[in-house]
Amino acid sequence: MSADVAVNPGDTAWVLVCTGLVLFMTPGLAVFYGGMVRSRNVLAMLQQNMIALGVVSLTWVFVGYTIAFGDDAGSGLFGNLELFGLTDLKVPPAPHLHVVDARITIPALAFVAYQMMFAVITPALVTGATAGRLKFGGWVLFLAIWSIVVYAPIAHWLWHPGGWLAKLGTQDWAGGMVVHASAGAAVVAVLLVVGRRRNWPHAAAPPNSIPLTILGAGILWFGWFGFNGGDGLQANGVAAQAVLNTHLAAAAGMLVWLLVERLSDGHSTVVGGVSGAVAGLATVTPTAGYVNTLSAIAIGAIAGLVCHFALRLKYLLRLDDALDVLAVHFVGGMLGSLLLGLFGDNGINPLGRDGLFLGGGGGLLWDQLVGVVSVVAFSFVLTWLIAAGIQAAIGLRVAGKDQDRLDQAQQGTDAYHLGGVTSLAAPGGPQRRPRPGGAGAAPMPAGHPVKLVSALLDPSRVSDSGTLREELLGAGAISLTVSDTTAATEGTVRQVLPRGYLQEQPLLARLRLDVLVPAEAEQAVVDLLSRYEPRLVWASDVAPVVVT
Repeated sequence: MSADVAVNPGDTAWVLVCTGLVLFMTPGLAVFYGGMVRSRNVLAMLQQNMIALGVVSLTWVFVGYTIAFGDDAGSGLFGNLELFGLTDLKVPPAPHLHVVDARITIPALAFVAYQMMFAVITPALVTGATAGRLKFGGWVLFLAIWSIVVYAPIAHWLWHPGGWLAKLGTQDWAGGMVVHASAGAAVVAVLLVVGRRRNWPHAAAPPNSIPLTILGAGILWFGWFGFNGGDGLQANGVAAQAVLNTHLAAAAGMLVWLLVERLSDGHSTVVGGVSGAVAGLATVTPTAGYVNTLSAIAIGAIAGLVCHFALRLKYLLRLDDALDVLAVHFVGGMLGSLLLGLFGDNGINPLGRDGLFLGGGGGLLWDQLVGVVSVVAFSFVLTWLIAAGIQAAIGLRVAGKDQDRLDQAQQGTDAYHLGGVTSLAAPGGPQRRPRPGGAGAAPMPAGHPVKLVSALLDPSRVSDSGTLREELLGAGAISLTVSDTTAATEGTVRQVLPRGYLQEQPLLARLRLDVLVPAEAEQAVVDLLSRYEPRLVWASDVAPVVVT
């Protein structure tokens, strides 16, 4: 299956590097989403994203690639099946295929691998919207069917020279329509099938790990250089322009989102910053190789503004989009596709067209509008049929009782073991010599009067558990136990969640201390604990016991 013509080693190396970058975006997306869900659903979210690498990679090789990039079947809607299983893959991509010209000479397999990574990550975008509601088996089946029935035909429409939208003149550099708009329409359809989470929108859960989300955003930003930079299939000036445009649009989107967030919510948050960056990245995707530098900055800035206000869209539509995929990816992909009709610059890429602002008239803008409407309608209808069919056959929505504990329900374990009890060491592993312990309490004579002093402490006020232990023993404590608990507060405590959400939390994490003390040391221990939490310390009588 090697090409008969000589390949360009520089272009081939660039495309292969970009293939790796786009692959890296899928685990980046998993981490980005995984940090924003509740702590008991982290593993399920990671698995829903990572499984796409297994499922869609195989469907792409067997049938997806030939539908997307096989010779047109004659209607402009899909390719024929002559390349089923890559059985007749003998030449590089046709000279005018995708966004290439007659100078392109890369191995066909490099093109197959690069396009495969786009097919993998596109349906994975859906998982952010459906967080906490997907059955794993139903989701795997959905991935397999959707990647063949929905994604591959849309890729043919826009990225194959015989595709009907390509012949119309609609342009999509790296997937504003093929990836983001199609996935966004799929989100709407799947949400209509799986429904809302329990108590939405009257309950909100904080992210389990904002640092994890920031790490995922950084991986996505890094990988997007391959996502947008490799689409010309050449290591040349257009690739450099696309990479620069990608970065600057993300930077502009970040700054504008932070400014709007500050003005509207009173805070500029790190989650808001990376959300604006991802919005800029998604929006510049269809334009990256077709617009100049200043236009890319303008596109990113517009994305930061529009996508931020699009956060309200899910409430207007009554769709429980858990992680705001509609606002960032769906709106961003459609917005960028239309902005190309304004900012397109034939001077940047001779295969592009001038937009309205550069004297090209409204022709490109109209073609872009036709493309957006067609892709969204096709993806929505087909996705709803697929999701509804799977829901009826084997189930796509998880049982309500498992929505808040998907990790245990689907994988039998948890992502984190950080509680006061679960993080304690237990028998097992290599034996090691025990470290000498500190001084303990002096033994008490039998029948000595004993009191139990209890307290609920704010963990943030206990800086050193060792110091607390020594202070209590010094005050006369005989023994103490510490456990994690949750206590009701006198009033609700307002917590700020990412992207402008608020949570009125009536229950807060506390440390419960139960301290056994001689009767004569009761007041000293009460006074000590009152320094930490004066209103939540109490003492009770304990029957005389033998303490050894």
